[in-house]
Amino acid sequence: MTMKQELHVSVVFGTLLAMWLCLGSVAIAQQAADLEITTAAICREVVEREPVDADTSFEPTVGKVSCFTHVMGAQGPTVIYHIWSFGERERAVVELPVNSVSWRTHSSKIIQPHEIGDWRVQVLGPEGDELKLLHFEIKSQSEVAAPEAAPAQ
Repeated sequence: MTMKQELHVSVVFGTLLAMWLCLGSVAIAQQAADLEITTAAICREVVEREPVDADTSFEPTVGKVSCFTHVMGAQGPTVIYHIWSFGERERAVVELPVNSVSWRTHSSKIIQPHEIGDWRVQVLGPEGDELKLLHFEIKSQSEVAAPEAAPAQ
């Protein structure tokens, strides 16, 4: 092969490689754009891929809460992220695989009894775009409602 032919092959190969990389980036962006969160909940636990005791307020002795997420629209294997924050402070980043067009997943966070206040979980797509934002609170013991007494007769 002459030097000119080698240069031509290198240019063609480089062009094809660049096109392949660009198409891959477009596919990832398209895949992320197609993701939709159809159900999301903060709950006490997840049983058989379903949220149990979903709520927006929990007592300080709850121990652990989970963020359940049902993702639709993935065109192939991808990931989402659960970003757990207490007040303004990020407490955990959890990467979760999404392996089919309809995928249920969850992450959990241990709650210490002194972590009273506002919490949030951001659900982010693979490129960092926000798909869902969930808020919940851990109430102080004094805020936890006591059972109502029976009316006097």
